[in-house]
Amino acid sequence: MTATPVIAGLGIGLPPRTGQQEMWEGFFAGHFAGTTRALAGRIFANSGVSTRQAAVNPLVEDISEWSTERRMRRYLTEVLPLGKEAIDRALTEAGVPAPEIGLFAVCSCTGYVTPGPDILLARDIGLAADAQRLFIGHMGCYAALPGLGVVTDFVTARGRPALLLCAELPSLHIQPASTRMDTQQIVSHALFSDAAVAAVVTPPDRPGYAVRDVVAVTDTSTADQMTWEVTERGFRMGLSTRVPAVLAGYVGGLVDDLLTRHDLKRSDVTGWAVHPGGPRILTVVEQELALPPDALWASRETLAEHGNCSSATALLILDRFRRAPQPPEWVVMLAFGPGLTLYATLLRHTGVS
Repeated sequence: MTATPVIAGLGIGLPPRTGQQEMWEGFFAGHFAGTTRALAGRIFANSGVSTRQAAVNPLVEDISEWSTERRMRRYLTEVLPLGKEAIDRALTEAGVPAPEIGLFAVCSCTGYVTPGPDILLARDIGLAADAQRLFIGHMGCYAALPGLGVVTDFVTARGRPALLLCAELPSLHIQPASTRMDTQQIVSHALFSDAAVAAVVTPPDRPGYAVRDVVAVTDTSTADQMTWEVTERGFRMGLSTRVPAVLAGYVGGLVDDLLTRHDLKRSDVTGWAVHPGGPRILTVVEQELALPPDALWASRETLAEHGNCSSATALLILDRFRRAPQPPEWVVMLAFGPGLTLYATLLRHTGVS
């Protein structure tokens, strides 16, 4: 089997953590009113989230009436230290000095500013002047997977290490208080959380997870079912209740096509890193793939401990696998987002013969 680039180092940067119940009682219970509050309470309680991170914690600072301009200024202030922390840890683990990085790709759908984190972090961590940069924005929760594809292709073509950073700050986009029954915003506020995760991808001469393949499918006829709109008061999530049904129609075929290309079956996969868009998404994937009851343990644990951290979440799940006493040999990463788009990535642990 042909050797492929490997994820030789992962690093995580997290803002302070808060309990979900504390967040509800201390802020969101007063953010909604009347029958909307009762519905919101049920959604928060059934979100699958126990703790979450917030660079801008509403228990300390309510920014729900801030303008988008003000939120974007704060984005840069918060994302740089988190991104640098994640990158420093990933480079150290991989044993790769920053000047050796040939491509630095950043995924983020929660902030836009130029010079952005790709430029400023390249300066702060000491990348070489000839390092290439790529900013991947507004792809949403699945962005880490095409990001991995891009940096892996670069390593294959150029023979130089590459760096991927997924840095998301959904806490910047709390919407103004409302008495209107807006289930989409309630779900968004109940699930999303902040995180930065960096991955160093190197030629296949180090231990780690080899990136074997990346595939995708997009159903543009359902493009209106998941949106992320720029408004005068931050970015606003649109999320249809029909999304799980759309995913159900594609996930089985996408996974089987990916595995067949490598002479594998679902039973050969011992690690399923499924993006936890919410408990219902995980249940649908579990059912459609006929997975054992504990197959999505890492996804559910990540949701409970960290919430939905958009593009950073898939790498948080992968880190959980890496730290397991016996890391799974074959891993399938699955993530979903606007399009509607489904991405799948096949990884193999190079420490397994």
